[in-house]
Amino acid sequence: MKKIIVAGVAMGCLMLFSGAVAKLLTPTVKIADTRPAVDLAKAIPLQFGDWEEDRAQVSSVVNPSTEAALKAIYAQTLSRTYVNREGERIMLSIAYGTDQSDNLSVHFPEGCYVGQGFGVTPTAFEPVRTGFGDIPSARLVANIYTRIEPVTYWIVVGDKVVTTSWDMKKVKLAYSLKGLIPDATLMRVSAINPDTAAGYRLQQQFVDQMLKALTPAQRLHFAGLTH
Repeated sequence: MKKIIVAGVAMGCLMLFSGAVAKLLTPTVKIADTRPAVDLAKAIPLQFGDWEEDRAQVSSVVNPSTEAALKAIYAQTLSRTYVNREGERIMLSIAYGTDQSDNLSVHFPEGCYVGQGFGVTPTAFEPVRTGFGDIPSARLVANIYTRIEPVTYWIVVGDKVVTTSWDMKKVKLAYSLKGLIPDATLMRVSAINPDTAAGYRLQQQFVDQMLKALTPAQRLHFAGLTH
């Protein structure tokens, strides 16, 4: 009988201890609440370098997720099409979430394109080289009917750039151990172009010129760059 009582007390203590540890490890502070508020529409200029917004083409930008997921996960989204002097177009899609809890993680574009009927190639990883440093990025080609769309994207979780779900989990855990809930920004640029190599070159040029138009704090937020 005594053994049963002792075992019960020990189990109870263990459960209390586990609960206390879990509570201590549960992040409570949102990074977004410690920083100036982000306004995507104001932060990203309508015109920079060789590029200006083409308002007539915004409908060609594929949403980064379904309408329901957009409302549940993201605090803000931005979709724009830019055109340069040569008539070449780049589609920009940004999704910003203030709370990257496990059930509110940013959705990766691969699944979102497939969910909207696109076929996608295997994801490749290659940095976007800019005058402020390299941005780790992921690339894929989405296609539907005659539309061939080379895509470049990256996700900034807190201040860290990630390109895979595994990297995202590691970064979120690192913040969690500090008691922090990170925000996250999904950056995606794409172009409808059957010449995928040319499409990626144009995207790199676009990103470089966009970053030049941003402040250092904005470059950190949108690209994880400290320069």
